[in-house]
Amino acid sequence: MPDADGHLRPARGVRIPPHEVVVRASRSSGPGGQHANVTSSRIEASFDVAASTALSEEQRRRVLGRCGPVVRAVAQDARSQQRNRQLALERLEDRLARALHVPRPRTATKPTAASRRRRLEAKRRQGARKADRRRPGQED
Repeated sequence: MPDADGHLRPARGVRIPPHEVVVRASRSSGPGGQHANVTSSRIEASFDVAASTALSEEQRRRVLGRCGPVVRAVAQDARSQQRNRQLALERLEDRLARALHVPRPRTATKPTAASRRRRLEAKRRQGARKADRRRPGQED
């Protein structure tokens, strides 16, 4: 959700100014009767990643790799242009947040003593079950 002065905040420390986001309105598709035929309530918000000054080089590389050179979000859910504008900006911010997310590296852990004990007990039970299925008198 854009903050009070219109900046998008997709990640901590990232503020995208409103002049870097292009918002276009057009006619919405689908049902809606006469209202949909005369109002431009569909909103498309696009953000040019390559031309942005708000992103660092690493962030730009990350977004370019995951979303491409231009990130777009479209909203035509609501009847009002204002609500669709809000939805499109939220979706754009969410898409950028997912592209900027740096996954935490996995830390290798060892199995607990209890899990090792359970595993070995399960192996013993399975071995005993298979041994019970053998013909009697066939000892190794």
